[in-house]
Amino acid sequence: MSFALDERLEATSYLAGYHGNIQIRIADDARYLWCLLIPEKNDVCEIHDLAEDEQQDLMRLAIGLGAWLKLRTEADKVNTAAIGNVVPQLHLHVVCRNRNDAVWPAPIWGNGEPAPLNETMLQGHITLIKAFLEETALR
Repeated sequence: MSFALDERLEATSYLAGYHGNIQIRIADDARYLWCLLIPEKNDVCEIHDLAEDEQQDLMRLAIGLGAWLKLRTEADKVNTAAIGNVVPQLHLHVVCRNRNDAVWPAPIWGNGEPAPLNETMLQGHITLIKAFLEETALR
């Protein structure tokens, strides 16, 4: 059975690249640089549902991407979370936050309305992800 991405994730994000079988997607919200890491495994809801090596790979990717983005974007904070209350398919959020963003210091979830990315912002975010993958040799 081929991988099926939850339609809500597909409708609200853009594919930026891959690390192995993990999709790196950009959330369609101009208020934040917001990445989603989605292992291409069906029927997986929790990190502990993955094999140990898959867990470690996902966490290394999240940590590496968060650190790399914080340095390149001068974010004040990087939030990393796996919530899944609305969309149970396993996905990790990596969100760059700044003290002057729309809802600082509150969580982004449930605060305000998403502002769609314009094409320039989207391509800029995708370029960042591609640079991360190239510079860190995570492909």
